[in-house]
Amino acid sequence: MIFALTAVGSLVVAGPAEAVNLKDAFNNSSILDKTGSRSGYNTGERNVEPIIGNIISVILSFLGVIFLILMVYGGYMWMTAMGNEEKVKKAQALIVAAVLGLIIVVGAYAITVFVIDRMTTSLLSQK
Repeated sequence: MIFALTAVGSLVVAGPAEAVNLKDAFNNSSILDKTGSRSGYNTGERNVEPIIGNIISVILSFLGVIFLILMVYGGYMWMTAMGNEEKVKKAQALIVAAVLGLIIVVGAYAITVFVIDRMTTSLLSQK
């Protein structure tokens, strides 16, 4: 948890790090453009679709990390149960809930991609 907070905190200060003062850090978009282009992003892109796609990718990545943490924690609970049936059932329930949550998220994403693909294909074929 400490590592995650440190990583997120370092991302917040990474953009303004090369600014001379606070005014340059928050009002000068060229610093953000340079940082983004060094990271491999197309900073000339001003459409909404790639931004939303990047946000969804980040959210799905975080959900994958949460799934991994829940699986490791559930396995740890199971291994340290020492034969206590109540703790084993609690760990199994946590693992099942994590897997079902991942299935629901991936399924919702797949359905959304399928529907949007069909809608855009249909709209493009009508023109």
